[in-house]
Amino acid sequence: MNNATRPRPQSGAGYLFQGFSLMMTPGLRRFVIIPILVNVLLLGGAFIYLLSQFSEWLDHWMAMLPEWLSWLSFVIWPLVVIAILVVFSYAFSTLANWIAAPFNGLLSEHLEAKLTGAPAPDDGVTGLIKDVPRVMKREWQKLTYYIPKALGLLLLLWIPAIGQTLGPVLWFLFSAWMMAIQYCDYPFDNHKVAFPTMRDTLKQQRGTSLSFGAVVMLFTMTPLLNLIVMPAAVCGATAMWVDRHKEQLGRN
Repeated sequence: MNNATRPRPQSGAGYLFQGFSLMMTPGLRRFVIIPILVNVLLLGGAFIYLLSQFSEWLDHWMAMLPEWLSWLSFVIWPLVVIAILVVFSYAFSTLANWIAAPFNGLLSEHLEAKLTGAPAPDDGVTGLIKDVPRVMKREWQKLTYYIPKALGLLLLLWIPAIGQTLGPVLWFLFSAWMMAIQYCDYPFDNHKVAFPTMRDTLKQQRGTSLSFGAVVMLFTMTPLLNLIVMPAAVCGATAMWVDRHKEQLGRN
């Protein structure tokens, strides 16, 4: 599929769905295998552990609910479930992205070449190894952006009543934003766009960025789908870069 024949999605969520078809493009499948294997090992194992502990964690958190709000437990219970899933899913997704980051960058680079008709990069293993320090530095920048805000939201979760109601909603929105940053950053970083510039560019199209990140987050929280969402999100974010950001930033 080239850029001339590819339909342009009208929303960020549409780019993720398009990413599932793009990741099956001939010539890209070899770059998809490693991210999927990383997800199978990490997220698959993490969700098995989550299922074994979920009931105990849920009971503990619901016990923090004040007595005078006990009548709202049927409403708050699903919010608590969402909060646990969001925090757990994002934590292990972040770890998986750290491990798969060099391969995700390579997948994004090759897909962009196919979409734009540019020559495919031919760096091979040597180029991949050479890029590892830069890619890891970028992952560190994302982590330092994430940690202070996550700590503030984590403290909010432990405040009785507010933590069980407002906390899960804010966590989901923040995680959706971070998912957009995580995956959209691969094509930006391939073009050496600075992290603050990338972040500000995504803010200019906040609705598109958040809808993309929200659907990625939902898929990351869903067993089985979470095993294959990583390469689809990389491909969807790369298509979004080509359609909405590349020309804006004057990148070749």
